[in-house]
Amino acid sequence: MRGYAGGTSGIDKQVDDPFYGFNAGSTHVRVGGKGDPVFYQFESPLLRLMVDRGYELFVKGSQADYLERQTDGSVPSSSIWIHRFYDVSASTWSEKPEDFSLERAAQDLLALIEKIKRKTGARAVDLVAHSMRGLICRCLIQKAIPDSYGADGKHATDFVNRLFTYGAPHGGIEFAVGFGLIERLRDAFGVAGADIFGPRRMYEYLTPAAERGQDGPPDNWRPRDMPDESNFPLEQMFCLIGTNPEDYGAALGMSSKAVGAKSDGLVQIEDAYVPGANHAFVHRSHSGRYGLVNSEEGYQNLTRFLYGDVKVTADLIGLRVPVAKDLVWQGEVSLSVRGLPMLLHEQTAAHYCPIQFSPRGEDDADRPEPLVTMFLSSSARPEGAATMRYALHLRILSLRQEGGVFHFFDHLEQSSDFDDILVVDVADRQGSLAAWASWNSQIGQALRDYEPHGDPLNDEARQADTWQARVPLPEAARSFLGEDVGVLLTAAPRAS
Repeated sequence: MRGYAGGTSGIDKQVDDPFYGFNAGSTHVRVGGKGDPVFYQFESPLLRLMVDRGYELFVKGSQADYLERQTDGSVPSSSIWIHRFYDVSASTWSEKPEDFSLERAAQDLLALIEKIKRKTGARAVDLVAHSMRGLICRCLIQKAIPDSYGADGKHATDFVNRLFTYGAPHGGIEFAVGFGLIERLRDAFGVAGADIFGPRRMYEYLTPAAERGQDGPPDNWRPRDMPDESNFPLEQMFCLIGTNPEDYGAALGMSSKAVGAKSDGLVQIEDAYVPGANHAFVHRSHSGRYGLVNSEEGYQNLTRFLYGDVKVTADLIGLRVPVAKDLVWQGEVSLSVRGLPMLLHEQTAAHYCPIQFSPRGEDDADRPEPLVTMFLSSSARPEGAATMRYALHLRILSLRQEGGVFHFFDHLEQSSDFDDILVVDVADRQGSLAAWASWNSQIGQALRDYEPHGDPLNDEARQADTWQARVPLPEAARSFLGEDVGVLLTAAPRAS
C-alpha cells in the first residue's frame, strides 16, 4: 500500500499504476562527504520480493476478479496483493468518483484480507505500507476489526501477522513554521483531504466506535500510541524512519522547508514511529529517487523484519556521565551487516536524531539506554561465512549548553569523547545461540580478515529461549563514563 496522493489529479495518476508505485525502483544513491549521487540500481521492492523470496503476482487483468473466480484454498499463499483503495475515488473510472474515506479504505482492506485468507488458506497476511497507508493499517487494526469482530472474539492478529511502515505519519503531520496556524487551517478546511493528518480526524479513525467520545480526543490522547485494546503486539510492528528532508522534492521543495530539518521532508522524525514498536533510522527522504520505499536500506530492513530468524538488541548500561549543569551528553549509533553496501540504521546528530543521555544517580545507572534493534537472517549470510556478523558504531560526545545555546570555546568539531565499533558474530551452536564480540580498536587486523576465536561470550540470560551478555567498553572509556559501562547484547530466535 503506497502513500498519500492528494486531490483528484494525484489520485488519477496513482491508479494508472498497476502496483501503486511498489514496482518503482531507483538508480541513485547519495554517498561521499558532499553527498554526491552515484549510480546504484535498485530494482524495486516488488521485483526483489519475487526474485529473492519466490512470491507470485496474480493480476490476470484484475486481481479482484481473479480472486473471486478461484476456489477456496487454491491460490498459493506466497503471493503479493495490492490494496487499490483509491480506485473508487478516481475520475478516470467514473463520472462521479467517491470522496476518499480513510475508514472505508480500512474496511475495504479488511474485506480484501478476508478474501485472500479464504482463497489461499493462509492464517494471516503481512502488511507493507508507505506514508498514509500506515494509518489505514492502524485504522484496520485499532478500529475496523474491533468494530466488525469485537463481539465475536476475533482480534487483529487473526488477520495480520506483521506490519511494516515506511515513513508513516503515526503522530500526524506537523510543521516547523506557522506556530500551529497551518495545522489549524488544514484541519478546519480539509483541503485535498489533508485533515486526516490532524488529531481530531486521527482520533475518529483510530478509536473503536464503542470507546470514542463525542467531544474529540481527550487531552492526554496521542495519535502515535497503539492501545492494548487493539490486540496487536508492538513486537509484530516495524517503523522505518527517514531523516533526509533535503531530497524530498514535493511542492517544489516547499514541503520539506515547512516541515523542517528534523524530518524526511514530509513527516517529522518523532511522528514517524509508534512508541514500543521496532524501528530504524535511515538517511532517506519520504519518497522520490532518494526515497525510503525504493531504497536498499528500506528493502533490507523490510525483509529482515519479515523473514529474519534472530532478533538482536543492543543497550548501553552502567553509564554515568560526568555531571555538570552546562553539559549535554549525546550518543550516535550506526549499524551495518556483513555483505550489505549500506547502513541498516543511522542515528546521528547531523541527521537531527541523536540519543539524548541524561545524568543519573547511583541507583539507576543500570537502567538501559536502547541503542538499536535489528533482525538477522541466517539464510542471508555471505557464502562461506560461519556467523551472522554486524558492526555497531557507537559515539558518545558532550557539548556545553547554557540557556538553550551551545558554547564552542572548548569544542573540537567532528570529535567525540568515545568512538569505537563493536563487531559482533552470532551463530547457532548445537541448536543454541552463541555470540562473540570485540571492539574494533582491540582487534589489531583488517576486519575482512578477522575471525572470532575462543569460547563465545557467557550467556547471562535468565530466559531459556534468549541469549544475553554484557560487553564492557574499553578501559579508557570506563575511566570517565563509569566502571560498569558496557553494551548489553541480547539475541533471541524468532517464530515465523
